[in-house]
Order: sequence, then C-alpha cells, then structure tokens
Amino acid sequence: MYKTEIEGIYSLHKPENPLPLVFDSPHSGHEYPADFDYSCGFHILEKAEDKYVDDLFSGSPKHGASLLCARFPRSYIDVNRCETDIDHELLEELWPEESNPTPRSEAGIGLIRRLVRPGLPVYDRHLRVGEIKHRIDTYYRPYHNALQSLLDEAYDNFGQVWHINCHSMPSHSSFVSSLRRANPFKMPDFVLGDRDGTTCDPAFTRAVRDYIKKLGYSVTINDPYKGVELVQRYSAPAAGRHSLQIEINKSLYMNEETCEKHQGYKQLKYDLDKLTGFIADYAQSRLIPLAAD
Repeated sequence: MYKTEIEGIYSLHKPENPLPLVFDSPHSGHEYPADFDYSCGFHILEKAEDKYVDDLFSGSPKHGASLLCARFPRSYIDVNRCETDIDHELLEELWPEESNPTPRSEAGIGLIRRLVRPGLPVYDRHLRVGEIKHRIDTYYRPYHNALQSLLDEAYDNFGQVWHINCHSMPSHSSFVSSLRRANPFKMPDFVLGDRDGTTCDPAFTRAVRDYIKKLGYSVTINDPYKGVELVQRYSAPAAGRHSLQIEINKSLYMNEETCEKHQGYKQLKYDLDKLTGFIADYAQSRLIPLAAD
C-alpha cells in the first residue's frame, strides 16, 4: 500500500494491486483549520463529522481499492456540495461570481455551513468573500482534483470504474425535515444512494443492498438520501463510470452524544471489510479486457 498526504487537506492510500475501485470519505475530517473562527460549541460542531468513517473503511486498499479521505471538517467547507452552492445569508458582501444556491443552502447546510443544527448558527458574524474563496482554492478543489485523478486513472487503465462514496448518518435527523424529504424518523442501518438509478448500474446497487441484508442489516435505496455532488459529478454509468453513496447509521458503532466508539464498532468494521471484499469481487468479475492499440 502507498500513502500520500497533503497536510490538513487529504490522505490517500493506494493498493499495490489496484482494481478500478475508489472509495472516498469526504466528511470524516477532523483537523480544524486555524482560520475557521466558529462561535458554536465545539462538541456540537464535532457531531457534524462523519466520525470514524475513514477508519471503518481503512481496510479497502487490501482489496484493491484506493481510499481518499478529507482531513478538514465538512463544517468548514463541504466537498459534497456544488462549488456554486453559495449561501448568501452568510456573506457580508455580494458574491462576485456565479452562484446557484440550492435548498441545502436555504437549510443552512450548503457549501459553507451556516447552521450546525436547525436554529443554531456556526458563526456569530458574516463571512468575507475572500474567506470562502480561500476555502474553495485550498481545500475544495484539491480534494476534487485528487478524486477525479483517481477515477480517471482507473478508467483509463480498465475502461470502467466503481466509486464508493462513504458517509455516516444520525439515527434521527432533524435536517431531513428541513429539506422537506420526510419527517424526522429512525433511520435504517444503511442507506444506498444512486440518485434514482442515474449514477451507477441499478444492478450494482441491488447487489450491494442484498449483500448488506445478508450480513443482517436493514437497508434502503434512495430513502431518504439519494447522493449529492460527488456521486453526481463523477458518474456516467452508460460509459462504465459507476458511483454509489453509502450512508451508515452512527448508532451502529458510536455513542452519538459523546462521539465515542461503542462495543458495536469492531463488528461493524469487520462486516464493512466483508462488504468491501464483495464489491471488489463484483468489480473484478465485470472487467472488460481493453483492446490492444
């Protein structure tokens, strides 16, 4: 395994014998930049992290997958949002470039998070344009460039690529209702998102679902999470580029109040290693030999 790291931005682990398989964990970062200058309590802000997801999938390189993990927190800048998803309520001045705020920005969870939870601001001030541009240039774009490079390299070598976008979700989510997807409710153990079959072959999504069920977990597809920027931007299933989002219920492995691992952590990590092996076997069994030049 080969490791590359850009301090504070991302870590990358590449396997010795690669398959066209790329895992990424964009929300597990926990290195808080010195210029963040948030005003909410850290313990509350910490809960926005997909805590431990980078470690839960740390065994993926031994199955032939590359693993890319953000080092900075999603609450600083969210790489799983479009670069133009600018929340104008946060700004102290007019945004000088193209912007296209989505309902996520309206809910306070756009590219730059305004609310740490409904009704609780991250900041006690407005942000300057220069601050946001710095975050985009220094953190957002390098992460996206690294992911695109990994996916393109795999695709060039194999003619296909499978991208697994790894996340965790709270057992109950108030942000779900604020996005008008559903009322707050108890989540299943896993949610798979392929944006209604548009970001990967639906047969792949169903195969992953069935294997997770075989491991004894509950799982839904696109309910309530369909996948956002990272699976949408890098997918083209008709061309052999498949992206699937996986959400894991935090209550399976950690105390959601204290953010500490509990006794279920070891078993979940073991099961995720088995799932990764299944995905690797699935991808390998579907490789198409490239024609010689």
